[in-house]
Parts: sequence; C-alpha cells; structure tokens
Amino acid sequence: MIINPYTPGAGLVPNYLAGRDDTIEEAKEFISYVAHGYPTRSIVYYGLRGVGKTVLLNKIEDIAEENNVLYEHIEVSERSSFKIAISLHIQKLIKQMSVKEKAKSYVQKAMSVLKAFKITYSPEGEVSIGLQEDVVAAVGVSDTGNFTNDLTELFVSMGTLAKNSESSVCLFIDEIQYLKDNEFEALITALHRVNQKGLPVTLFAAGLPKVTKIAGDIKSYAERLFRFISIGSLEPEAAKLALVEPAKKIGVTFTAEAIDEILRITEGYPYFLQEYGKQVWAFIKNENIDITSVREAYPSFEKSLDDSFFKVRYDRATPKEKEFMHAMVACDGLPCTIAQIAGKMNTSVQSISPVRGQLIYKGFIYAPGYGEVDFTVPQFNQYLKRIHNS
Repeated sequence: MIINPYTPGAGLVPNYLAGRDDTIEEAKEFISYVAHGYPTRSIVYYGLRGVGKTVLLNKIEDIAEENNVLYEHIEVSERSSFKIAISLHIQKLIKQMSVKEKAKSYVQKAMSVLKAFKITYSPEGEVSIGLQEDVVAAVGVSDTGNFTNDLTELFVSMGTLAKNSESSVCLFIDEIQYLKDNEFEALITALHRVNQKGLPVTLFAAGLPKVTKIAGDIKSYAERLFRFISIGSLEPEAAKLALVEPAKKIGVTFTAEAIDEILRITEGYPYFLQEYGKQVWAFIKNENIDITSVREAYPSFEKSLDDSFFKVRYDRATPKEKEFMHAMVACDGLPCTIAQIAGKMNTSVQSISPVRGQLIYKGFIYAPGYGEVDFTVPQFNQYLKRIHNS
C-alpha cells in the first residue's frame, strides 16, 4: 500500500502548501513587528469556501509560536457566544503572562478588569469565572453592559500587561463573518484603541467575502485598521505543484494530460485539488497517474464532494432557501440579480428579500455587486443541478 499524501478537510494543512508564499511572507513580517513590541495593522483573509483561509490561519499560528508570540484561536459560529469565547481566551492569555516577574504589578489590574467582564457576559455568572477569589472585579470599568466599552477596556488591560511584561499577543478568529454587528463593532473599536496606545496586540482573521462590506459599514476606518487580503483559487502553476509535489515525495508521477484534466475539473480550488488527489490515488498504475486514472476516479471524486462538502451545507437550508438557490441556478449565469431570481420564482423582489438576507447570514451566498448574489461555495451551482436532475 502506498500512503495517500492528500488531506482534504476543514483547515488541514496540506503536505505541500502551494501558491501562498507571498501571503505567508507578509504574515511573517507582521508577526515580527508585534513580536518586537510594535503595534501593527490586523489582517483579514476573505474568500469562498475551500480556498484555504483556515489553513493560512493555522500556518500563521505556527509562525507566531516560533516567534514567542502568545496567541489564541477562536472559531465563531452562528450559535456560539463570542462574548463568552473572547473572555475565556483572553483569560488564558493573561494567565500565561502572569508568570513573568516583570508583569506582577500589572497582573492584578488585568485580572480585575477580566473578572468584571466575565461576571457581566457569562450567563453562569461569577461561580464559573475561574479566577482567584482574591481578585476584586473592576466595578464600573468593564461591566457597564456596553460591549464596545467593556471589550475595549479588556483589550487595553491585556495589551498594557503584554507591553510591560515584554510579551506580545495575537488573536486568530476564524469565520469572523458570523460576528453580530455589535460584536464586530466592539472588536474593531478595541483593536483601534490598542493600536492608538501602541500596545503589542494584533489580529489575524478569516471570513467569507461579505466581511469587507460588513466591516466598512460598521466603521469607516476599518480599511485603515485592517489589511483585507483576498484568497482565491490557485494559479495553474501553483495548482500543479499542490497536486504533483506530495506524490513526488512518494515516487508517484502524473502525466501532463492527467494534470490538465484535474486542473480543469477543480478550477484550482485547493480543497478540490486535495479531494481529487485523494480519490485518484486508488487508480495508480505502475506508480503513475494518467488520464485514464483521472477519469476512473471522477465518480468517486464527485460523490465525495457531494456527500461531504456540498450536502452538509445544503441540508442546513430551509425549503424556501433551497427554492431561492435553485432559482439562482436557473438564471442565465452567476452572479445574478435578485430581480432575475424573483422572476424565476414568480414572485416579487420584496417577498424574497428576507430569504436573501438569511442566506447571506448563513453563508450560502454573498453580494459581489449591488443587487447581485453568488454562491460562497465553488461549483455549488453544479451540485444543485445534479440533485435537481437526479
């Protein structure tokens, strides 16, 4: 048996990370700044599902660790509480800094601010806050009930502790588009304040394409506070390397025709490349993958995508949302306008606007232009056609 080197999955770093060298080098530079105690702009990666945004975050976390930057990873979801999560992760960061001798006089203040924050935003209350009994909550500082104020106070106290303990902090937030508007506003304001005060705290985040508009609508200065970086499908040469290099290490080769066919089918999307590599591995002939291997593997590739990548998302949609998405596919092309969709559904734009809003919130679609919508999942329209015709 030849070990299969391809790793399709949610955030799994592939054996060969192709086409992201410039992005990673830039991240290293930002991490280096904060590691030396300098404030720096935060970074938000945005793009469709399956392009490797979470992979990038995981890779950059390794870089932070190599540079002795303290970090925590938060994955936001539609159902999770960001307020509870952020207090938990900041508590972990403060405790890591509290062991440093230089930090002793600043720890009590940070713990006090954190305790007041947790009492306010943890539904379990003071019983489960996990801080020492002798810590007195900073009443009136981070327990006002105004989340923007309270999170800002928490970030400043953490950043001040970091600066005076010669530490630095990096938060990694995945699926940031699921933050509620008031949570996103609070996060932006808190980061803005620590930047103004020159504190060594920064953020790397990842989200769907709508995140740039959300941030801009909430705070006009978001484009100056964040560096928004688009992550898309791989260029042909990078996609070829992502496919060929893992196999080369094990002594397996691809014919040029096989490579071209896989790149055509996957359109260079990293998740799809990993999935096709995994499926075609069963059709190796004499340590070689040719066009016949690729064609023989296609049914397995398609079925795996349908079952594990597309269906799990489709099943989350309501009947009305599914009808809306099938109407999108029936339009002449994507992106399409909501007026076109309304026409396909024989209804008015006003009646389906709430459905559009819910699909955007759930992360099924996004608005690439005014009045337009498209799918956040590559080739989702092809999947919808398949199940419609089955």
